[in-house]
Amino acid sequence: MHTSHSRYQDVESLPGVVAGLVTVGVLTVAFGLLALGVPFFWVAFPIGFGGVLPLAVGLAKRREDADGRNRAGAAESGTGSDRALHRLRERYAAGELSDAAFERRLERLLATEDGIDQGIDSDAGIGPKRGRE
Repeated sequence: MHTSHSRYQDVESLPGVVAGLVTVGVLTVAFGLLALGVPFFWVAFPIGFGGVLPLAVGLAKRREDADGRNRAGAAESGTGSDRALHRLRERYAAGELSDAAFERRLERLLATEDGIDQGIDSDAGIGPKRGRE
């Protein structure tokens, strides 16, 4: 259901789905009260859209952010060479490594099955930071 190139990607996210469900619920309640002849049916709109909707979307975003952090933490807690590769990419993105230094270290890291046993993790930035190259 969730595709990376979908033009409706925001609706497929958890906050988008929650917003849609709350909207349908508020409209159902409000128009149901109207059909029943309740004179203050309109109160459902400010309560639903002014209170329930922002609260529900905020909680959904919080849950989605927590899930994203858990996935990122799981990726970082992988094997030693995965951590070394992750740190190498972070240092390159932060501008701590030149293109040539990044490519050289990346080739050395990928050339070995286990970069930590070969001492490559210190070159990839795990441990004390070294000077800018």
